[in-house]
Amino acid sequence: MAKKDKNEIEKTNVMRILDAAKVPYTAHSYANTDAIAGKDVASVMGEDPDCVFKTLVTVAKSGEHYVFVIPVTGELDLKKAAAAVGEKAISMLKAKDLLPLTGYVHGGCSPVGMKKFFRTTFDETAILFDTIFFSAGKIGYQIEMNIDDLGKVIEFGTADLTV
Repeated sequence: MAKKDKNEIEKTNVMRILDAAKVPYTAHSYANTDAIAGKDVASVMGEDPDCVFKTLVTVAKSGEHYVFVIPVTGELDLKKAAAAVGEKAISMLKAKDLLPLTGYVHGGCSPVGMKKFFRTTFDETAILFDTIFFSAGKIGYQIEMNIDDLGKVIEFGTADLTV
């Protein structure tokens, strides 16, 4: 069995999906830090927090689930989010429901590779950057890629989503 290089990044399911789609990305690890909050993750990676995004899962009054991806510096405006997907009202999914629904834990949720695909909307600021960062599906790992390339893997829209 080959020894793992200390600097080698552990492959996540998200990375395998991106590899299979042959889309370019860069994997980053902050696993050897205490960073958990998005702003802290951006800081330890030395990145502008406006281009580091967090993935939020919601449930609408209709019972449908939606995924919103916003900058770690922002807060999801539930009214704007509901309007973006044509719902009357949405609320954040309870943390205990995240793993059974998506296959991801809080802090490691990615818009790529959920158990089931849910309509996904990125904050409109994502298109302002050459590359954005989002969870690689495991706490301590991030994906950096161009949002146009991400569009080759998942369908998504963009809207003004933050407070």
